[in-house]
Amino acid sequence: MKHILFVCTGNTCRSPMAEGIFAGLVQREGLDIEIRSAGVFAMDDHPISENAAQILKEKGLSTRITSNKVTEEWVDWADYIFTMTMNHKRHVIEYYPQAVDKTFSLKEFVEENTNITNQLEERDQLIAEAQLKISLGQEIPEHIKQKLLKLETDMPNYDISDPFGGTIGDYQIVAGEIEELLNKLLKEL
Repeated sequence: MKHILFVCTGNTCRSPMAEGIFAGLVQREGLDIEIRSAGVFAMDDHPISENAAQILKEKGLSTRITSNKVTEEWVDWADYIFTMTMNHKRHVIEYYPQAVDKTFSLKEFVEENTNITNQLEERDQLIAEAQLKISLGQEIPEHIKQKLLKLETDMPNYDISDPFGGTIGDYQIVAGEIEELLNKLLKEL
């Protein structure tokens, strides 16, 4: 059985929609995958947003999802951690460095352009090298800074917009994007 954790900020909008939609896809395909969601700044056991619940209800999916904070226990439980933004990914890796090899933004994981995936790998290696130098109290060489800047500038946007506080239409747009990405994820897994 695979364990998948979706992560966003407050675990009330994007990651619960991802959890609910992916659970529906997994059930439809008869796959053995357990799914959870959490937030980097979430409070445990709060209801998901009304609009997120409405989206899931309209799709005939469970709305019995409550918010959870990302914890070391959940990070260790997960085989894959898919974040809604690159900042969420950085947060997870910063607080749980053991998760570096299994944490991805959802959009980057399903990226189909090999040139971009190679650039992502190069960027992640350079970031790890820079963080090591910082932890050792060393200067980051200028060539690493420049290469990172170029890679960051050339990268596509791997963030899923936050519909928090928006209309049901905003949530429908985000849910549609998430569902499209989750269909690609299903094929990858």
